[in-house]
Amino acid sequence: MKKALLVIDVQESFRQLPIWAAISNPGIVDKINPLVEAARDADDLVMWVRHSEPGTGGVFDPVNGFVEYLPGLRPARGEYEFIKTSHNVFTTTNIQQILTTHGVGELVVTGIRTEQCCETTARVSSDLGYTTTFVTEATATNPVEHRDAPAGRSLDEILADPRTLPVADIIERTEYALAGRFATVATVEEALASWQD
Repeated sequence: MKKALLVIDVQESFRQLPIWAAISNPGIVDKINPLVEAARDADDLVMWVRHSEPGTGGVFDPVNGFVEYLPGLRPARGEYEFIKTSHNVFTTTNIQQILTTHGVGELVVTGIRTEQCCETTARVSSDLGYTTTFVTEATATNPVEHRDAPAGRSLDEILADPRTLPVADIIERTEYALAGRFATVATVEEALASWQD
């Protein structure tokens, strides 16, 4: 079965946010690149996705120049690139059409944020009938403030708040929610091995 590796939102926008200092996986590029090479070596698709919020004036507004890949990530000539404006990669792009055209039946999910765009994409992917692998080690997220927390707090205040959900809990919850329901949860090593089988 033909596979596609999704590299979701691994972009400069996130590094511009103060919460980046508490990111779960600052070396995410080093986790994704071996998967990119494995997919290319297997002649599978590598599909690059970035998130954009035009007109907002923030770090996801393309006019500010941060909707670019993190250093060390580079699409090869001919690889598909998508700009999305929703959490999952399907709703606001033509990715499903391209996957269908190429006969892809399996998706491997990586990117930022673990519980947000990556998890949402994995859920939709499963609902659309794709065999989905979620490579948690090749995702990253940040602590999440409680829904009632006041806006505009410093990183220290966010981290000191006992109601803030730490990254370990977010990652664990995501894996519990996905495994056996929407995706196979895999390590980088396991995902690489699947390309060698």
